[in-house]
Amino acid sequence: MPLPKAPKQRASRLDVSSYANDLSPTPLNEPPATPPPVAATAEVVQLPTPVARAAGGTPATQAKAAKPSKPAAAPKAASNTRSRKPTGPTKLFVLDTNVLMHDPMCIFRFEEHDVFLPMITLEELDGHKKGMTEVARNVRQVSRDLDTLAASLEGAGVEEMVKGLPLSSTGHREALGRLFFQTTPINATLPQALPQGKADNQILAVVQSLKDQQPGREVVLVSKDINMRIKARALGLPAEDYRNDKALEDSDLLYTGVQALPADFWERHGKTMESWQQGGTTFYRISGPLVPSLLINQLVYLEAPGATPLYAKVTEITGKSAVLKTLKDYGHQKHAVWGVAARNREQNFALNLLMDPECDFVTLTGTAGTGKTLMTLAAGLSQVLDERRYTEIIVTRVTVPVGEDIGFLPGTEEEKMSPWMGALDDNLEVLARGDSGAGEWGRAATNDLVRSKIKIKSLNFMRGRTFLNKYLIIDEAQNLTPKQMKTLVTRAGPGTKIVCLGNLAQIDTPYLTEGSSGLTFAVDRFKGWAHSGHVTLARGERSRLADFASEVL
Repeated sequence: MPLPKAPKQRASRLDVSSYANDLSPTPLNEPPATPPPVAATAEVVQLPTPVARAAGGTPATQAKAAKPSKPAAAPKAASNTRSRKPTGPTKLFVLDTNVLMHDPMCIFRFEEHDVFLPMITLEELDGHKKGMTEVARNVRQVSRDLDTLAASLEGAGVEEMVKGLPLSSTGHREALGRLFFQTTPINATLPQALPQGKADNQILAVVQSLKDQQPGREVVLVSKDINMRIKARALGLPAEDYRNDKALEDSDLLYTGVQALPADFWERHGKTMESWQQGGTTFYRISGPLVPSLLINQLVYLEAPGATPLYAKVTEITGKSAVLKTLKDYGHQKHAVWGVAARNREQNFALNLLMDPECDFVTLTGTAGTGKTLMTLAAGLSQVLDERRYTEIIVTRVTVPVGEDIGFLPGTEEEKMSPWMGALDDNLEVLARGDSGAGEWGRAATNDLVRSKIKIKSLNFMRGRTFLNKYLIIDEAQNLTPKQMKTLVTRAGPGTKIVCLGNLAQIDTPYLTEGSSGLTFAVDRFKGWAHSGHVTLARGERSRLADFASEVL
C-alpha cells in the first residue's frame, strides 16, 4: 500500500489559551463539537456539576456531563439522584448478654448502625466463659472478637474508646458502624420498685441514660429475653428481638417441597411439550410461565376428577424449560418398601426421595403420626439389607428432655442413648411384625440381623468423624441449632445419605423458635440443590385418636 503524500505547508502552533479552557477528552465515536457561545456554556456548566458530585461521579465524568454536546446528561444525573433513597440517621443498638451468647457474630450483623455494650454485659460474659457447652463456646468467641477489635486501636487511651471502634477493621466489610463500650459510670433514674443490683435493670438504666444523652438519635435495646423487652417497653424504652438468626420471619413461608399444578396445565403447556420414555419412566419437557416458579427436585402433582393423576419431580431446569420425571407409585403393595406402602400423596413423595440414590440429603417435616420415622427406617433397611447400597444405618438425635431430667444413665454410649430411642424401637417392632410367615424363630433372627445393622450414636462425639457409605438418620432435628446442623451434615463422606426428621411445632430447646431452628435453616438453604429434597407431610396416619389430638390440642 503506497504511503500518502507529505503535506506541502507546515502547520501553525496553537496558543495556550486555545486548549486551556476545556481539558475534557473527546470520545472516539463522537466528532468534535463546535464551541457554543460563552453565555450558553455558562448555563450548562453551572447546573450539572453539583449533581454529578452528589451522584458520586469523578471529575472526568463531571466534565463529560458538562459538555454542551450532550445536554441530556444533566437531567439523567438529576433523575438518578432523586431515585436514591436517603439513608437517614443511624441507630444505636444496646445488646443484652443473651444476644451475644446466642450468636457470637451478632455485633457484625447491624450493617451501618452502631452497637453499644454496657459494662454489666461484659461482666456477665466473663461469668459464662468456662465450660464445654454451646453457650460457653459462643462467649469465648465473642471475647476473642472483642479483643481483636480493641487491639486495632493505635493507643490505649480512653479517648479512642469513646470515639468507637470501627467494626469493619477485622475484615467484616458488611459492618459499617462502630462499637462503643461503656467507659464512664451511667446514672439513670428508674422506678424504685426495680432492684438496682439486678443485671437486667442496670442494662435498662444504660438504655435510659443513652436516650437522655442523645435525644436526636434512636436508642434500641436488643434482647432475646421476653420479660426484659416487656419491662423496657413498660418504661417507654424501645426494645426489639434479635431477628438475624431467623431464616424465615413466618414458618408458614417455609418451603414445602410440593407444588400443585394448575388445572389447565395440559392446555397451556401441551402445544410446546415434549415427552419420551426411558427405563419405564416418562419424561416431560415443558416451557411456559410455570417454569420460573419451579425448583430442582421439587415434587409436583395434578389431580383432576375423571383424569389420570400426574405425580412428577423436577429433574432439570434449563433457561425457560424444565424436565418433569414421573414418580414410582409406592402406594401400591407390590412396590412396598420393607412392607411399608404409602398411604397418601406426601408419603409417596417422601418414599421416592428416600429411595433415590441421587438424593444425598432429605428433610421430612410434619406433625406427629405422619410416618416420618417409619418410612425413613423402612427405606434405610431396604437399601442396606436388600440393595446393599449402604453398609449400615446410624441413628442420632438431640437429648433434650420434655420434662425434668432423670439424671445420669449407666452403661455404654448405646445404652445411654437407648432411653432416647423409644421411637426407633417402636418402628422396628412394626417392621418386624409384617413378616408373619417366618414364625417366632424367624422374627427373632430378623430382629437380630436388623439390630446388627443399626448403630445408635450421640451428638456429643460427632466432631471430626467421617461417615462412608452410611445411611444417617437425624431424628428430632427441630431441636438442633444451625451450628449443630452444620456439624452433623458436614460429617457425610462419599456414598452417605443423610435424612433429617422433625416437627417444628415441638421444639424443646430454649431460645430456639420455628424460624431459627437448624431444621428450618437446612430446608431453606438446601432447596433447589440437585442432590437434596424436602417434603412436608400433611396428614397423620398413626391413628384416628392421634390425628384428632394433633388438630384440637
